[in-house]
Amino acid sequence: MQNIEFDILLPALIAGLLVTATHVPLGIQVLKRGIVFIDIAIAQIAGVGVIAAGFFGIEDTPYAVQICALAAALSGALLMTWTERRWPDIQEGIIGTVFVLAATLQVLLLAGNVHAGEYLKDLLVGQILWVNFAQLAAVAVLTAIVLGAWFGVGAARLGRIGFYTVFGLSVTASVQVVGVYLVFSTLIVPALATRRAVRNRTAKAYAVGALGYLTGLVASMLTDLPTGALIVWTMAATGMAVAALERGAPAAGRPRSAAFNDEKRRLSDEARND
Repeated sequence: MQNIEFDILLPALIAGLLVTATHVPLGIQVLKRGIVFIDIAIAQIAGVGVIAAGFFGIEDTPYAVQICALAAALSGALLMTWTERRWPDIQEGIIGTVFVLAATLQVLLLAGNVHAGEYLKDLLVGQILWVNFAQLAAVAVLTAIVLGAWFGVGAARLGRIGFYTVFGLSVTASVQVVGVYLVFSTLIVPALATRRAVRNRTAKAYAVGALGYLTGLVASMLTDLPTGALIVWTMAATGMAVAALERGAPAAGRPRSAAFNDEKRRLSDEARND
């Protein structure tokens, strides 16, 4: 029994580590840009591509599903690029609207499907325990491409279009494996937990993600609770522990005096407005 469980948990852990590998650096950048919901929006758009493949009867062809998901995610990424250039001041609101439209489009596409509930559940919480090594190979290839572009070319040199394209590739690879909830959690929780880290922020964020997946998988094995949902909670708990350790430090890259002055200025503005 232990061997069977290990055979299931090992691919799941590898899947989690691959998702963490791309989502940690992207999440740190997303937090800096203030577009926190971009990941969950593009994940939902990629989900529309997956469901559309089933709607048109090509879900039994794995490559066709991947192409549909990738095309949908890249289309969403290009849309986000255009809206950020055109309306940067309301980009977060646009992202939220796109998320709602993509989520409800999934419901409309599945309106006549008797298994609609299962489809939507799988998209949200994923099927990480049932991932196989063939799926991992495809995810590993996309992960290598994303990391090569991010660390090889450089985040600053990618530009707006490059950033959103890399984002679309990363989400396409991850949403079908771990689901929308874990995609969002892996992007935001490690970045948020380490926002005050002065040194080794990326390494600490990677540790939050990896420990979240490892402890969640083990806890799921011991408690028989839903794996995806449990990993979200263990990652959040790990993130809170790391954030507590970093509580006394100023935000990464900023001196304590600057943070204090910003807060003082904000309170002064509020008092003036009152």
